[in-house]
Order: sequence, then structure tokens, then C-alpha cells
Amino acid sequence: MRSFRNFSTAASISVKNTEDLKLLVTAGPHAQKAVGIWLFVSAAWVFSMVLLGGITRLTRSGLSMTKWKFTGSLPPVSDEEWLIEFEKYKQSPEYNRVNKGMSLADFKFIYWMEYAHRMWGRALGIMFALPFSYFLRKGYITPRLGLRLCGLFALGAGQGLIGWWMVKSGLEEPKSEFTEPRVSPYRLAAHLTSAFAIYSGLFWTALSVVMPEPPAESVAWVQGAAKVKRLALPVSILVGVTAISGAFVAGNDAGRAFNTFPKMGDTWIPDDIFSMKPRMRNFFENTSTVQLDHRILATATLFSICGLWWLTRKIDIHPAIRSLIGSSVGMAALQVTLGISTLLSYVPVSLGTAHQAGALTLFTLMILLNHTVRRPSLSLLKTLPLVAKTT
Repeated sequence: MRSFRNFSTAASISVKNTEDLKLLVTAGPHAQKAVGIWLFVSAAWVFSMVLLGGITRLTRSGLSMTKWKFTGSLPPVSDEEWLIEFEKYKQSPEYNRVNKGMSLADFKFIYWMEYAHRMWGRALGIMFALPFSYFLRKGYITPRLGLRLCGLFALGAGQGLIGWWMVKSGLEEPKSEFTEPRVSPYRLAAHLTSAFAIYSGLFWTALSVVMPEPPAESVAWVQGAAKVKRLALPVSILVGVTAISGAFVAGNDAGRAFNTFPKMGDTWIPDDIFSMKPRMRNFFENTSTVQLDHRILATATLFSICGLWWLTRKIDIHPAIRSLIGSSVGMAALQVTLGISTLLSYVPVSLGTAHQAGALTLFTLMILLNHTVRRPSLSLLKTLPLVAKTT
């Protein structure tokens, strides 16, 4: 507990040493706390959006609504309105190739799933915009923070457009009569990447508001954090790339192929991994190659995070940093376990959702780690002893 208490003390330390520190919120501790809570809630909302999107995809609900309006619309209420929506869905390739004969009750389930996902995103926009306007009027938000938040709001609005752009690809007739209708893996990856970018921006900004200075109690710990930073950044990039590769697994339904581990069927490497031309397409559209890539990246991520722990175990660093590295190792191991379990179980909704949540949780830990190993301001450095006091 001592290590994580230092996160809260860092903010109070920074308030006293601001001669060269540019605070994002300058209206005092109360304003810092209020804006920080709002941004953390916004980040948590985006986290829930990612999970709800995963559930929508896993339940094959994403193509149930064949129209889109930026402002949204009321759901069907009467039996007649439901029948009209159902008739629209019956014109889609998914109904004719996958869900032929689906009952109205089953259609209502997938419709409500997609409707909830869309409206939850619009509710996030309102929840973000109203407090933003209030804090602006109160003078809590500096121009620097305001520009950053405007950019994140624009990304959020664009995310709705990207989502429809993705769904639209699944409403088009597949080129082959033997292919199931599904959204473009490229557009799905773009949608997920955008969500991760928005989440990262909100979470990092929230941390910067409540913790303007990193936890640092000695020059030795600052030097140790700098060494960790050089290792943590490439590992974090690998975590992000692995997560995005999961979008291509989902977009190609690659999780429902080769449901064995560690081998892929009877072999370690399938024979058809370069069957598409040009070869680059295989990495994004070939089921075998996409799944093999994800397995390799996931393994590399686990070993990289374990390597990060091994290489930093003897470095003199803040206890909070050491705890974060240990937590990342545990989360990476759990995430790999969830991935294997999801594969062997033929991607049930529960495990698939847990696996997606695990990816974002691991990414969150890496964001927190990178934020914690930032270099403190010169004003704070001047006040630090060479070695931390021990109790």
C-alpha cells in the first residue's frame, strides 16, 4: 500500500514546486480533483464501450441495424415498427447467408445489442461535453488542456463515423458465395485503434491532471526511472500492436480456426500462410497467418514484459514503479491464459469479452507505468535528496 500512496502525494508535492511546471489545471486542488475524476470516469466509459463493442461483435449483433444517423434515433416500439426494421435486416447479406429463418425475438436481441452500443457512445459524448462546458466557465481548464480535450472530443465524434464505415462494409454482398458476410478487418482494426487512442488520451490526461509530477523521492529513484523508461516504451508499443492484431483475428474470424494449442492443428506453422497474392495481404486477410501472427506477438509480449521485470529487478526505483512492473507481469500471464482458453473453447462470448478486457487492462498498466517514469520538473529535482529515506 505504501507504494501506491506515493501517487497521491506526488500531486501535493507538485503544487508547491511550480516555477517551471505547466499545470493542466491551475485553479487549485479542488479543481484538480474535480477535473481528474471527470476524465477518469470518461476513460472508464470508453473502456466499457470497448467491452460492449466486443460483446456486440461476439454475439454477431453489429449488422442488425442497417441505417445510421449521427444524432441517433428512437428504437422501434410497436409491433409494426419492429416488423419494418426486421424487413430491412432481411434484405442484408447476413440474414440471407447466416440467419435465414431467424425469429423476430432473436432479431430483437441482436438489434438491442447494437442499439445499446451506439447509444452508449452518444451518451458518452453528452457526458463529456456538459462537464467540459461547466469547467470552462469555471475557469478550471487551461488553454493547453482545452486544446487537448477538444482534440479528444473530435476523435470521439469521428469514432462514430468510423464505426458506421466499418458496419457498412458488412452490409455489402461478399465476393464469394461461400463467404460469410462480415465487416472489413481493416475497418475493424481502425475502429479499435481509434478507441484505444481515445482511451489512452483520456487516461494519460487524467493522470497528468491529478499527478502533475511523477512519484519521486530521491535523485537515485529518478535516475532509475529513466532507465526503466527506455525499456518500458518499446514494450508498451508491442502491447499495443498485439492488441490491434487481435482486431484482425476478430475481423477474419480467425479465432474459430485452429482451436488447438500450442500447435495449429497438426502442425506448428500451417502450409497456407502465404497463399494470397500479393504476400502482404496474408498478414491481414489470411486466417492462418493472422492467427499465427497473433500467437507470436502475444508470446513476444509476455516474454518482453517478463524481460522488463528481470532487467529492472536490481535497479533502484520507486516502489510504485516496481509494483506496476510486477502487476504487468501478472496481467500479461493472465491475458495469455485467457487467450489460450478462448481459442480452445471456440471463442465463447464470456471468454472473448474477458480477453478483450484483459488487453485493455494490460495496456492501461503500461500507460500508467510510462506516466510514472516521466522525468520530474527541475523545481522538484532541486528539492530531492540523493538517496530516498528508508523507514
